[in-house]
Amino acid sequence: MSQTGRPYGTPRRKRGFERAASLVANRVRSAGETRGFAVTRLLTHWPDIVGPDIAAAARPVEISYGRGFGATLTLLTTGPHAPMLEMQKESIRTKVNTCYGYAAIQKIRLTQTSATGFSEGRAQFDGRQADPVRQEPAVPKAVSEAADGIDDQNLRMALERLGANVLSRKKQ
Repeated sequence: MSQTGRPYGTPRRKRGFERAASLVANRVRSAGETRGFAVTRLLTHWPDIVGPDIAAAARPVEISYGRGFGATLTLLTTGPHAPMLEMQKESIRTKVNTCYGYAAIQKIRLTQTSATGFSEGRAQFDGRQADPVRQEPAVPKAVSEAADGIDDQNLRMALERLGANVLSRKKQ
């Protein structure tokens, strides 16, 4: 411990608010480096780098460095998209190398399963998950009677939902 009370090597935190990106930047970088991604921008901005159509069909999984110059980028894809991505390998390699600023990637390898396990291979590529269907609480009669005097339909429905939510909470 240093005289300031912090362990050695820990940076001094700024006073006040910090950006969320700066709080997780070191963790994202270290997680990316374990998979070979020296430039985390390839992971975080994948749709911007290769385009939305390719990003919907594939995602980067790993970068492996061989003995010679250059690396191999492994892309995870599904079976129907693999032939289309096979034909676009050279344009993907060019776009990824543009992100790096030099010819870092020499080969692109396509895989239809995850490099580490089957659980990652089942993930959807579009990035959007369906919202679970919320069950609206039943509106008690007392709440609907209290909101009957309001002419605006949207306001009345909002007040009924609010009243139902308040009454459905458990007492703490």
